[in-house]
Amino acid sequence: MATTQFYCRQPKSIELINGQPQFDSKFETTTEKPDCKASQYSPSGKIFAFSEPQSVVLVDVNTGAIVKKIEVQDVFDLLFSPLGSYLCTWSKPIKNEFGNWNDNVKIWRIPKEDPTDVKLITEYSSKNQTGWSPQFTGEETLMTKVLNQSEIGFYKLGADTIKLDKPVDTLSVKEIGKIQSFNVSPGKNPSVAIFIPEQKGQPASIRVYSVTNFKKPVSQKQFFKGERCQFTWNALGTSLLALVSTDVDSSNKSYYGETTLYLLGIAGSFDQRITLNKEGPIHDLAWSPTGREFGVVYGYMPAKTTFFDSRGDSIFSFPEDSRNTILFSPHAKYVLVAGFGNLQGTVDIYDRQDKFAKITSFQASNTSVCKWSPDGRYILTATTSPRLRVDNGVKIWHASGKLCYVKEHTELVSVNWLPQDLALFPGIKKTEIACEPHQSAVEYLAKRNKSSGNASGVAKPSGAYRPPHARNSAAPAQSTTLWQKEKLMNDASQPQPMTSSQLASQPRQKVIPGAKPVLPPGLPIESKAALKNRKKRLAKKEKESTASPEVESAPEVPQLDTLVIGGVSSLEDKKIRSLLKKLRAIEQLKAKQIDGEHLEDTQVLKIETEPKVRAELTSLGWSE
Repeated sequence: MATTQFYCRQPKSIELINGQPQFDSKFETTTEKPDCKASQYSPSGKIFAFSEPQSVVLVDVNTGAIVKKIEVQDVFDLLFSPLGSYLCTWSKPIKNEFGNWNDNVKIWRIPKEDPTDVKLITEYSSKNQTGWSPQFTGEETLMTKVLNQSEIGFYKLGADTIKLDKPVDTLSVKEIGKIQSFNVSPGKNPSVAIFIPEQKGQPASIRVYSVTNFKKPVSQKQFFKGERCQFTWNALGTSLLALVSTDVDSSNKSYYGETTLYLLGIAGSFDQRITLNKEGPIHDLAWSPTGREFGVVYGYMPAKTTFFDSRGDSIFSFPEDSRNTILFSPHAKYVLVAGFGNLQGTVDIYDRQDKFAKITSFQASNTSVCKWSPDGRYILTATTSPRLRVDNGVKIWHASGKLCYVKEHTELVSVNWLPQDLALFPGIKKTEIACEPHQSAVEYLAKRNKSSGNASGVAKPSGAYRPPHARNSAAPAQSTTLWQKEKLMNDASQPQPMTSSQLASQPRQKVIPGAKPVLPPGLPIESKAALKNRKKRLAKKEKESTASPEVESAPEVPQLDTLVIGGVSSLEDKKIRSLLKKLRAIEQLKAKQIDGEHLEDTQVLKIETEPKVRAELTSLGWSE
């Protein structure tokens, strides 16, 4: 059985690591300065390329030997053609002495027979790093490149040079509009899809042309509310998903605009808008490797995950949950549905061939990269920079949810699997046993369990939320809420009224006509109406206590040391109540954050003021 491999790129080093079961280093290089800006495996699975300040280095993935150093300076991006026969590089654009931009995009031919015989076949200028790369047909017979805002040129491959001023064919839509994006399909019968955004009152449109006939599209769709479009082809190149988005939501329900999904079939000129039965953005979508179905994660959190067939009909849906990522395994047996980004990192694995039966769930917190291995048995999750600057590293999980390998890095920039044909690996059996974890995984789990005080390794129930300052104390969390504590403090700050029996036990005061009445000690001065209402309340309370004498006595109210002057709370008490109100609002926001709800920047800043609020409360004599 073939061995999988993945690379890890740091600012100052590159490493190729073999997969299960060895997890040993195949190739490693380091530099004194953070010079490595780009790296990529070739789709053929034979070459690994990475950039240096003065060159691009080609490495044989099987031996770990350096095959060739291509002399080209300051390469910031790399791209291989579908079969790995061509390498495209993008360097930082520089103006020459005449004020013209240099040819910073270069295309190199890498012969399969002799990878050392690398030749430059063409070059051109592209100032923007976004959208700089040319595209190739699946069998590398044609290369496409944007000529201007309304034209795409097609060039024949195979010769030692490409004349960019003489394309073999041109797709032009000058009479319709400007091309915002395009994508060439995989497969043996290539097509090209273009997106024309709405302008001057004209609707946006998606058009799909066969590369052999640009006169009439084989499929098209027109609509309004379209500013950008992301194309996703199935593996056969016979169906296309178009995710159309706008910057502004006309219904004012979202800050992030609107998203709409369209399905276009090349055979039979089929097109349809996919009906999603929950409002909200489309988080992720993915085609099955079979090309006959796809999955979509959509809607406001908790999101919904639904699977559709190649005609856009719904076939299955998972219960709503906090998820925003979906990935099919290479053999289409497993489906991964996870919640990354600002969610908790829960990963669910389902068996597609067993009616979407759930296999396992595990936690991969702070994940920014998630990939299935080429054999469909393992899952790579990684935390990379600059998405997150802490806890960078790679974890390899078995499909059963078992952690197999861990490698921590100070700063990890990029990571990916080596592309390999699925035929190199045996099929997955139902009785297949998960691998034995690598020593790195054993040490990582032991360290994590020790820090959490869980020697058994079994996850403990989370229980009720406790604020950070109270988590390490031995005393159990009190069930009294901040609102209840505030109410108790307010009640304690007011003098307790006397009952009728207490009033009767007081000595009779002598009444002097024209003088103010002398009230019993502790009783505040009140108006006649207030006195009348108080007597009514006392009479009602005595009546209720007489009717139900067996009712248990109320729990003793904790006494708070408050300063009360003439029945009015002091300034300190008012300040404490105000701070408690702020603290209660902060805990409500933290609960929303734990549930995965999106918080505004002002709400996040409010949470960060918690230590300051608690410090003020402590200085005023308040305690939990």
